[in-house]
Amino acid sequence: MPVIRVYVPIGRRDLDDLAQTGALDVDRTRPRNAFAVTDELRSVAAGLDLEDLEFTAFSDAVAASGAARSMPGDRRIVVSADADPAWVLEGDGQPVSRVRLVASVPMRRIASFHVDETAGAAIDVGADDLLWYDATELDEVRALLA
Repeated sequence: MPVIRVYVPIGRRDLDDLAQTGALDVDRTRPRNAFAVTDELRSVAAGLDLEDLEFTAFSDAVAASGAARSMPGDRRIVVSADADPAWVLEGDGQPVSRVRLVASVPMRRIASFHVDETAGAAIDVGADDLLWYDATELDEVRALLA
């Protein structure tokens, strides 16, 4: 079964909802922004391999995650997940990696969490500076943010 790796900027409340419901909820009438390797990204970044394309999409998600913070002192959080292609609509704007999730992503499809090491990290701190947590470490991520 083919999947699309998506990078979803979320806030602390989304983590709590994920722990309670077992899914990253999406309302089909209000799709959620996410980032992925899109056809347009492939065309504008010709010559990059898949790993570099995925890092570009991930970096775009990290940049967008600053807006998902509830308060300036919060940490940026990005979820990496494997979405069914039917759950993803390719974006129509900038950055070219932007897609729209139109269906909830169950916990079993989440691969990892990426979180700022310190609260209130500057927006310009790079994507490679975020901490990596396995999907099984949801409780540890929530404890970090408490």
